[in-house]
Formats: sequence, C-alpha cells, structure tokens
Amino acid sequence: MNAEQRNFTSCRFLGESVSPKTLNEIARHIAISTGETFDVGTYHSASGGCINDAMIIRSTSGRSYFVKSSSTMPKAIFHAEANGLNAIALTGVIQVPAVICFGSTLSEESFLVLECIEQGNRCHDYFETFGQQLAEMHRVATSDHFGFETNNWLGSSIQLNPWKNDWNRFWVEARLAPQLKMARDNGYSNRRLQQLGERMIDRIDNLLANDGEPPALIHGDLWSGNYLADRNGQPVIYDPACYYANREAEFGMTRLFGGFPSTFYDAYNEAWPLADGWESRTEIYTLYHLLNHLNLFGPSYLSGCVEILERYA
Repeated sequence: MNAEQRNFTSCRFLGESVSPKTLNEIARHIAISTGETFDVGTYHSASGGCINDAMIIRSTSGRSYFVKSSSTMPKAIFHAEANGLNAIALTGVIQVPAVICFGSTLSEESFLVLECIEQGNRCHDYFETFGQQLAEMHRVATSDHFGFETNNWLGSSIQLNPWKNDWNRFWVEARLAPQLKMARDNGYSNRRLQQLGERMIDRIDNLLANDGEPPALIHGDLWSGNYLADRNGQPVIYDPACYYANREAEFGMTRLFGGFPSTFYDAYNEAWPLADGWESRTEIYTLYHLLNHLNLFGPSYLSGCVEILERYA
C-alpha cells in the first residue's frame, strides 16, 4: 500500500499492465453496486498475495476501494471469497472488508472489489481482543452440518466443502485424502508419505476430538498475512477460506509462519475454552496446510509433512 501512486492511464503493477478500459469496466461495476458515480482518478499496486493482482483504486472524488483481479483464476474464486467475507460479516463480531462487487471484464479478467480499510498500528491489547472476537465468532456462527455452501480456494488449490454430519469423515474425505492424492498426482509425494497418510486416515477416530459441539464457522486460512489492524488498532481479517468445522481446525494455520503469540490463545480460551488436548490435535490440522503448501510450492514441504505423520500415524 506504500507503492508510489500513479495516474491510471499508464501504470504497470505486479508484472501486468492495467489498461484504462479494464479500470473503467471495474469502475462501472462499482458505480452499479454503490449507486454512486465512480470516475477513476488514480490507483496504485497493493500487497495481494502470490495468486492474484491487487491495487487500490481511487475516484476523482476521493473514494478508494481495494481490487483483486486475475486473468488466470476463475470468477468462482472471488465469488467464494465474497461468500466467506459476507458470512463472517453477518456474525457482527470481528471486522472484515465489506464486499462491494465481483465479476469479470469483457476480456474475461475476474475481479473482486472490497472496502479499502486504512491500516494502523495495533492497539496494546490487539491479540487479546483478536482471540476473544474469534471465540465469539465461533460461538455465534454455527451450522447443523460440517462444510460450506460452496467449494472455495486455499491459495490456488480448490477446497472441497461437501455437507457432512460427521467431522472425522469430513476431515478425511474433504481435507486429508484429496491433498494426499494431489501430492501423488503432482509427483511431490513418496511412498513414506502415502503410507503414513493412509495410516493416519485409519486412526483418525482415535486422533481427533468428538466434543459434540455444533460445527462453527471458521476463517480457514488464518495466518499473519491475513489479518491487520485498522486505523483504531482493532483486528481485521480477510482472505478467508471459510467452512463450518470443529473449531480446533482454525488453529492449524495459526501455528505456521511465525505463529500467533500466547496471549491470543490465552484470550480465546478464557472466552471459550477448548477441549483438553487441543494443542496436540492442532498439529494434525497444521498437516493439512503443510500438504497444501507441498502441492502449491513443491517438495521443500515434504519433510515437514512426514514429520507430523510420523508422530501421529
């Protein structure tokens, strides 16, 4: 977001040229969705991850929006993200960027337009607030079944969300088994990974908790790259891969890439305690994300997957 702001008529960002025609098409969608005229003034590149292009687009009247776009990913990826953001927003508990619109241009470039949230410094109790809000979101947003209304994406990997009554079966059939198959098909696996994976699947009923809680809405991809502080220092989460799950599954990704501080977990457990042994089970949920990284980025993640499987399978 600190990139130099340039006139929209000639700018290159994230390796691709953005044409005035594309910008004006997106502006037209914004105007239709908001009911207000939106004339493009300026825009600049923004951090948007490794999958999609991202920019901040500003009107001549000063209104700004965050735009994600892709010429290679399907329109459904942004529809799914919008569904997740809207589901979290409906809880009224934790802040997410508001969805403005999504669609595709005449040149078949898919896009998603979101509220542009001004970033600030974290307040002194940021992670305590974050933990409490996440616990409340899990408590108030529940379902009768595990899964979600649509499939969605974890990075560029499709994430299957069939409705299931049994959490362990959901975790095997919609999470572990597809990732193991993908690793084999991609040539990123080995015999040891597949053997241990099958062994874990056979033992899954002994490994995961059966606490009888209703399926809870989880963000699904909660790591340090998917949250920020707004101008008031309060938590904002984004880029979800939502589904209704055993809420312990939320914490698998939080253990990767630097993790979250202990104050976050302490505040969560004070607000709504997790079942005994949750920290040990979290590593099984981390495995899913490591397998996905193996499939997205290659064999450098193989040893980490095998190490977890050796401890539990």
